[in-house]
Amino acid sequence: MHCELVVPALLAAREMPRMPSLELLFARGRVLHEDLAAVEEWLRQAFHLDAPELPAGALTVLGEGGAPGTDFWVRADPVHLRVERDGLALVPGGAAFGVTRAEAEALAAALNEHFGERIAFFPMHPERWCARLARAEALGAPPPLEIAGQSVARHLPQAGWCALLNEIQMALHAHPANQAREIEVNSLWLWGAGPLPAGARGPWHSVSADDPVAAGLAQLAGMRRRALPAGAREWLERAPGEGRHLVLLDGLRAVHSTGNAHLHGRLVEEIDRNWFEPLLEALRSGRIGMVTVRVPDAGLACETIRGDLRRFWRRVRPLAAPA
Repeated sequence: MHCELVVPALLAAREMPRMPSLELLFARGRVLHEDLAAVEEWLRQAFHLDAPELPAGALTVLGEGGAPGTDFWVRADPVHLRVERDGLALVPGGAAFGVTRAEAEALAAALNEHFGERIAFFPMHPERWCARLARAEALGAPPPLEIAGQSVARHLPQAGWCALLNEIQMALHAHPANQAREIEVNSLWLWGAGPLPAGARGPWHSVSADDPVAAGLAQLAGMRRRALPAGAREWLERAPGEGRHLVLLDGLRAVHSTGNAHLHGRLVEEIDRNWFEPLLEALRSGRIGMVTVRVPDAGLACETIRGDLRRFWRRVRPLAAPA
């Protein structure tokens, strides 16, 4: 069996904690240098989608159990635009500021009343919204977690969308749900535009992920969708003995976006202990035949088979993102 893990933001901290098991996998295996990419772009390419950008909106609807049909969808995630000296900086939801289900539904209902048939907002999750639009045109904006804390000026979607963003911000400004919040949801960030692709394909038999985009891709490609367990021991208990299986560990990006280096480091240590250590044990015992680890935003990957572990002369070194 081949286990392939994709872990964005794993090497994003300036000072990385030690990860004994992952360091051993990198020391003994084959290290690959790949193009830098956000995980969304990595998924688009890995699942062979014939689209200029990952249609995250439609895939999220599918991954959350909805029916996107042939409509044009975008992701419309709640964010806070913070006024700074050089412009507006984007603060994504999630770890930065929580949005409750009641707040999300109240804000979405107000927007739906305001926009009527032009656009319909669906809070699939308090921090992951989708919107169905009557028009279809390119968007070209990155996911909010990729530009957290940065000025939005150079990341704004193509010109036709800016008027819509301004109208959304005006509609949200005076809403009662925002008046009671310490940090307002004063905008939505639109990204991931497009209809649901006709199909997807990849080498995996199953996909384990909390991310609905990855879950939607698995369903579209006819792969088995699995909920993400707490660690590799639980994953191995349910995994079949053969095949290639993809695991997406995407929890670090939201924490990294807050700038909380201590929490990021602690979670990295937990990933090493809960995922890489059991997988290393399973590789030694022959339970699995190959472990691949990919960090797309660092442009690094590593492939390790059982025989590689005998390369004792290869020294274990601390890991860091390429300079």
